Amino acid sequence: MRILDGHNDALLALWRAGAGPEGFLEGGVTEHLDLPRARAGGFAGGFFAVYVPVPGEHALEDLVVETADGYEVPPLAPLDPGYARRFAEAQIDLLFAIERASDGAVRVVRTAAELAACVEGDAVGAILHLEGAEPLDPELSLLEPLYERGLRSVGIVWSRPNAFGEGVPFRFPSSPDTGPGLTAAGRELVRACNRLRIVLDLSHLNERGFLDVAGLTDAPLVATHAGAHAVCPHSRNLLDTQLDLIRDSGGVVGLVFDVPMTSPESTRDPASPLGVLVSHVDHLVERMGIEHVALGSDFDGATMPASLGDAAGLPRLLDALRESGYGEDDLAALAHGNWLRVLAATWGA
Repeated sequence: MRILDGHNDALLALWRAGAGPEGFLEGGVTEHLDLPRARAGGFAGGFFAVYVPVPGEHALEDLVVETADGYEVPPLAPLDPGYARRFAEAQIDLLFAIERASDGAVRVVRTAAELAACVEGDAVGAILHLEGAEPLDPELSLLEPLYERGLRSVGIVWSRPNAFGEGVPFRFPSSPDTGPGLTAAGRELVRACNRLRIVLDLSHLNERGFLDVAGLTDAPLVATHAGAHAVCPHSRNLLDTQLDLIRDSGGVVGLVFDVPMTSPESTRDPASPLGVLVSHVDHLVERMGIEHVALGSDFDGATMPASLGDAAGLPRLLDALRESGYGEDDLAALAHGNWLRVLAATWGA
């Protein structure tokens, strides 16, 4: 079964390895996702994130501080806007270089019909996505030029503050109510994305910012990679009240596979079983309905369960869901149908 996925950081992984397009097309460079493993696992496409790290950034695991009842990563500082723009442009250029070098095997998609063609065929459809709006100026003069290049999804924040809002810190246990809502520039970003029909990704956004977007947007609410707070009370996971708003908007949650965000005790041990991911799907489906749940792995940006491994292991997750009682129509909805529905509603057919 062909699978659409809400989030991957393959572009960042290629940059960190100093690799060009061949690193994705030939494989053996990234940890979780490349073209050979996409083909092996039925990965039909998804959101390819442009994420800007802090210069010299350590791995998040190196920044974790143990607390009395869990852990946290101390608040991270905002990025220099000029650096963020330069870094983002280099990653965007890399994505288009992959497309050019792929001989049709990778396509940067701009419409739901183009993405559906990738599901029905054998190409990988890449959705250009900003994970954190730091590359955009507060006046949004860069948004339309990026849209013309192919930008179709914007995450307002990563887990740090920027000109548009506040990201949740990495903290367990914690609610997502960790700071103020959107800035005035953030509200204008929501309106501009609605006008251009760009997806607004609520992953990493704190609760007050989430509620601000819900009160402003006329598009389905989307969290490309998140989990159920009721199963794992991590700051980045979604409360049932947030799930209700996503459901009522006609939106979707892409279930993240990250072990610390999915295991009930937020372990960082990759031995976490696939049944943990099934338990999140169960809760999301019970709360929202099958039509509002999808997949959002965070390949190359998170700790994957060893029992899944990488993109080639995606059929094992479908098998686990199948064994838990999900039928083939349900699996098709989870695997690709729900993403296609929501993207058609946001972008237009």
